[in-house]
Amino acid sequence: MLEILRKIVQEVSAAPDLDSVLDLIVRRIQRAMRTQMCSVYLFNTKKQRYILMATQGLNKDAVGTVSLSASEGIVGLVGQRAEPINLEDAAKHPAFIYLPGTGEERFHSFLGVPIIHQRDVLGVLVVQQKERRRFDENEEAFLVTVSAQLAGVIAHAEATGSIQDVSGSRRGAVIESRFEGVSAAPGVAIGPAVVMAPPADLNAVPDKAATDIEAEIALFVRALESVRHDIRVVGRTLSKRLRTEEQALFDVYLRMLDDNALAGEVVEKIYLGNWAQGALREVIKAHIREFDAMEDPYLRERASDIRDLGRRVLAYMQEAAPKQIDYPDNTILVADELTPAMLGEVPTEKLAGLVSVHGSGNSHAAILARSLGIPTTMGVLDLPYTQIEARVLILDGYSGRVYVNPSDEILQVYRDIMREDCEVAAGLEQLRDKAAETSDGYNMPLWANTGLDIDVKRALERGAEGIGLYRTEIPFMIRDFFPSEQEQLQTYRSQLAAFAPRPVTMRTLDIGGDKALPYFPIKEENPFLGWRGIRVTLDHPEIFLVQVRAMLCANEGLGNLRIMLPMVTSVHEVDEANRMIDRAVSELREEGHITERPPVGVMVEVPAAVYQVRRFARRVDFISVGSNDLTQYLLAVDRNNPRVAGLYAPYHPSVLRALEYIADEAHKENVQVSICGEMASDPCGAILLMAMGYDVLSMNSTNIPRVKSAIRGITHVRACGLLSQVRGMDDAEEIHLLLRNTLQELGLGQLSRPTLPR
Repeated sequence: MLEILRKIVQEVSAAPDLDSVLDLIVRRIQRAMRTQMCSVYLFNTKKQRYILMATQGLNKDAVGTVSLSASEGIVGLVGQRAEPINLEDAAKHPAFIYLPGTGEERFHSFLGVPIIHQRDVLGVLVVQQKERRRFDENEEAFLVTVSAQLAGVIAHAEATGSIQDVSGSRRGAVIESRFEGVSAAPGVAIGPAVVMAPPADLNAVPDKAATDIEAEIALFVRALESVRHDIRVVGRTLSKRLRTEEQALFDVYLRMLDDNALAGEVVEKIYLGNWAQGALREVIKAHIREFDAMEDPYLRERASDIRDLGRRVLAYMQEAAPKQIDYPDNTILVADELTPAMLGEVPTEKLAGLVSVHGSGNSHAAILARSLGIPTTMGVLDLPYTQIEARVLILDGYSGRVYVNPSDEILQVYRDIMREDCEVAAGLEQLRDKAAETSDGYNMPLWANTGLDIDVKRALERGAEGIGLYRTEIPFMIRDFFPSEQEQLQTYRSQLAAFAPRPVTMRTLDIGGDKALPYFPIKEENPFLGWRGIRVTLDHPEIFLVQVRAMLCANEGLGNLRIMLPMVTSVHEVDEANRMIDRAVSELREEGHITERPPVGVMVEVPAAVYQVRRFARRVDFISVGSNDLTQYLLAVDRNNPRVAGLYAPYHPSVLRALEYIADEAHKENVQVSICGEMASDPCGAILLMAMGYDVLSMNSTNIPRVKSAIRGITHVRACGLLSQVRGMDDAEEIHLLLRNTLQELGLGQLSRPTLPR
């Protein structure tokens, strides 16, 4: 069954459109399972009906005409339950409905499985046989596996318009599709997609209409001739070192590029309307699939030859193609994996949003996007990005969603959200120089999280009273090698001087997990539970000491430095780090520097640290909670994984209980406790944290005005009463709803995250 499934997946990948996929699926399943009938019903959301879209065994005339309502028949029951139904005699089931004209009266046994994509039932896959019997577990598992593969294909087809609308409209009619990712920078953007492909990557080449067919063909022919020339040169260079049969390989390569082979097929695709790069991708990938499906190992290996030739031709085409791209207004830049360099290629006034198929909220591009205030979504794994060039997108940076071909209704909803965002931002500018003080006199210091020089400027503009988290790893991440002590000193000095005399909290190098240095790779099975944070720097004292020395020297004459240790799990790590900091202070004093030991603190980011807060507090000067990591570790949810990001719940009762416990324990030792995670940047979360007794809230500077407005609009007494009410609640969504409703009652509803479409 595994080998059959592999072949089905390969054939499905090669199919030109959804109709071909469905026809192929029903034929292959019928043959593999030795059944008399296999059919696919797709759900039409407008009509709320399951429509027969492909069959092998029923009357072909019924395709596209026979349908069932969402609650009709066993097919409807499979969709309602969203689980397989396996029957020995379908006609005896109370939900059975006879469909005249299909010929299904000949069949008795029935196995139907739902086709599900991101919790939505797209259709039902059915097999039947004449004899009465139950399909066995292996057959059921096989059909479930095929349906999972089919779900992604259907979702992509709907998004790109390659699906034949089951209501009978012509092919190419596009359907609104929604794809889930991870929020990397808040905000909403609406605009045309511009797909950016990395050099010589066939898989990343998007489809584009050829505006000048002859020019595209000429470009391809020139690239082809360049590759032919390269192959001839290499062949001549190696001719004296190779046997005759080995030299013949270069002749094979040249023949592959003949007009009657790959070259001719590419030209045909260009004449059909695809640009040269897209046509090349189509042809090369089709040939690769053919070779991959072959039984003979030698022939299967030829797929790598085809792939290599394709990359070579593509590289020459990209090199020769005009570099200047005409970016439309409100461009939403889409890429398989965004890089900071890509952001720099789009004129600032044209760029509205960023979408990355892969990558996380801590990637270089995401960090830069947050600093620039560009709505961004990462990890949109199911997005068929090569096929959405120029299509209208809605990028929802609040939830991490991307809508392709949005309806007029959904467009209006998001235009309203954008308008409200602009109105709120304009109204909050007046708060810059005012204190974050409740109406009954309780002051709540608001600090900023920074990582780039531009963050400092924005933080000062928005009235930050200090820096609660300076991510020192960012200067490390944007380089090709470790920065020297002097280079680090200059970077740290600019941060400290800009905020002096206000405090600047510098976190020591925090790499690992989803933060990688290209020149110091850490490859692990489970990086979030591996070598990261303080574990790395204590194992490499030369890195830690150089960084601490640079911080201390940068602090001379300013005196506003605080050093913070990340990912601490034991007092042993704190003691060792303290000894190394003391050593750095002593060494610098011996060298003639006027150096004072700055306040040192630890981050509470893992459950183990929660229950050692008092022990840590006796050894350090302050405690800071990294609520993002703490939440994902407490809930066992990777917040950068779009498959489970919906389970990441900052207002989960367990998270709130842990946060309150940390504040109470730190204060028992009279140590300041702050928080520098995303929860502090949400006005709802900020009110709760203030009531818990947190001394400082640190956040992305963009959110400071909203949080300040929320604090100024409530009394401390009301906030504490709200916390008491929350303590008795069991559900994260209910807690968040209570907080949003409270803001609404206070006339501050515009400050919370907008209500988004479900």
